[in-house]
Amino acid sequence: MHRYLLYNDDIRDTVEALLSPGQIGYMSGWGVFSTLRVASGVLFEFDRHYARMRYDAIRLRVPFQISPESLEASLHKLIDANNALDATLRVAIVRNKGGFFESPGLARECDLVAFTKDLTNWGEGAQLSYVKGARFSGCPFAGSKTNSWAYNLTLYEEAHERGFDEVVLLNERDEVSECTSANLFAIRAGRVVTPPLASSGCLPGVTRAVLLEEIQAPGLAIEEGVLTPEDLEASEQVFMTSSTRDVLPVLAIDGRPLQQNREALEALARAFASYRDSYVAKHRRAKEVLTI
Repeated sequence: MHRYLLYNDDIRDTVEALLSPGQIGYMSGWGVFSTLRVASGVLFEFDRHYARMRYDAIRLRVPFQISPESLEASLHKLIDANNALDATLRVAIVRNKGGFFESPGLARECDLVAFTKDLTNWGEGAQLSYVKGARFSGCPFAGSKTNSWAYNLTLYEEAHERGFDEVVLLNERDEVSECTSANLFAIRAGRVVTPPLASSGCLPGVTRAVLLEEIQAPGLAIEEGVLTPEDLEASEQVFMTSSTRDVLPVLAIDGRPLQQNREALEALARAFASYRDSYVAKHRRAKEVLTI
């Protein structure tokens, strides 16, 4: 994590004590968050991230009154403070009031907190493992990106202890849902398929949405569709997507090597990189200098 964080509309040092245990959202994970890619100082696909956070906040009864213009300006202050022109940015809205253990005298309904960190090197590809029953597609909060992330972190940590990079989370029907922090796609016979939001229980990832709605690659149709473990294992290529991974190949699942159609994958990766370059060029801003 970089030195400075954003706390509401202030740039503060990460070593400062700013929070109270009686702020209910910090003790119960009552809030929403998003992880963005900062590319050449630009918040890539900011509008999509903002819209998802606002939608999830409404579902989870988290106050979310900041405008997209105000939030984007505040996040740019953080980027400038940390000189984080190519980085990962995490922003969270945390509810302060409610429940049985609320501290008295809280002035704010919620807190805005954001951090930046260096980009992660994910290597040449990922080794995954299956986890059964890890997503319930019928949950009223399925697909929401809530601050209560302990289940995902536990599964991710356990995967690393067993020698894997990530896990394939299966839903109650043993269908593929997602990974703990990435969406999954499989390529087969010219179709690039990712589990459907309506029935798989997966999160509506921003990179996932860009591939489905914006990216075109010759000879490939990108669409939603039910995937099973057998589908993944019979595919020409399986890959993960997220704001920090872009398009990352999956090399094996539970130690079984998967086919690698790198020509198709590289075509998708090039198309995605080209789209991001165009987005950055369109949204590039003048460098703002912030004195701390």
